[in-house]
Amino acid sequence: MTIDPRSHTPVYIQLADLLREKIETGTLPAGSNVGSETRLSQEHQIGRDAVRMAISLLRSEGLVTTSRPAGTRVRAVPQRTPVELVAGARVIARMPTSTERRSMQLDEGVPVLEVHDPTGEVKVLPGDEVELTRPVED
Repeated sequence: MTIDPRSHTPVYIQLADLLREKIETGTLPAGSNVGSETRLSQEHQIGRDAVRMAISLLRSEGLVTTSRPAGTRVRAVPQRTPVELVAGARVIARMPTSTERRSMQLDEGVPVLEVHDPTGEVKVLPGDEVELTRPVED
């Protein structure tokens, strides 16, 4: 897939789609470096602003993480812990507050799950680290 500057789709969306496809197919496995802004800009013959916007989009989707000095890397899918919901429990998915993001060390784009049990207790869990299950009925 190449980037077509004459397309109606903005070049940053095209680059994000291209990188997303590489991540989903495993061509860019977890932990691998996506490439510097300069390299991606030169390789795809687009401006660095477009590269920044594409990376930002992928970061908001939770597919990549950016840090200094490591650069932009493909985010590993975390191990999921099963959480059994009790009868009558409710779950609300939402984006975390900045305080929650810092305290849970969440990457951008990762939601939280509010688990409300029938007693009124509320647990806020990182959405990418839990697997909600229901009790098995006999």
